[in-house]
Amino acid sequence: MIRSAKIPEIPDILRLTRACAKMMEKKGIYQWNEHYPNSASFERDIQREELFVMEIEGQLIGSIVISTFMDEEYLPVEWLTPNRNNIYIHRLAVHPDRQGKGYAQRLMAFAEDRAKERGAVSIRLDTFSQNPRNQRFYEARGYQKLGDIFFPEQSGHPFHCYELVL
Repeated sequence: MIRSAKIPEIPDILRLTRACAKMMEKKGIYQWNEHYPNSASFERDIQREELFVMEIEGQLIGSIVISTFMDEEYLPVEWLTPNRNNIYIHRLAVHPDRQGKGYAQRLMAFAEDRAKERGAVSIRLDTFSQNPRNQRFYEARGYQKLGDIFFPEQSGHPFHCYELVL
């Protein structure tokens, strides 16, 4: 079941994202760290009603942010559509013990359906340049790689921006 997240669940969501960060680090992917993702980001996402969690058998196993807010880092990107009525995906996570079972696909399908229901013209996101698995995941879903942005608190490596026109 995918549903809106609640403030008391933030510690569980942080445990989830930290487990994902540890798994990525074992593969030499330093995408998330002690600065990101953080409690303040998730609290803001919940207040905006943009953070969703996936529960399986009463256990929180995944999360995704489906936002209408465009981060300023995205401004220089040459997007395929105008900067209005777009959806932005952030912080997609599935617990490492549950990966490879299609849960990320289900979370993305949920986000894409939600965007279409809201009349969005596109979905935009970024993924770490050092994470080829994520790049293949989004490209297989039809997302087009457009340009790079940087988040210096996370890494010196760029993040690739992707867009799917709906």
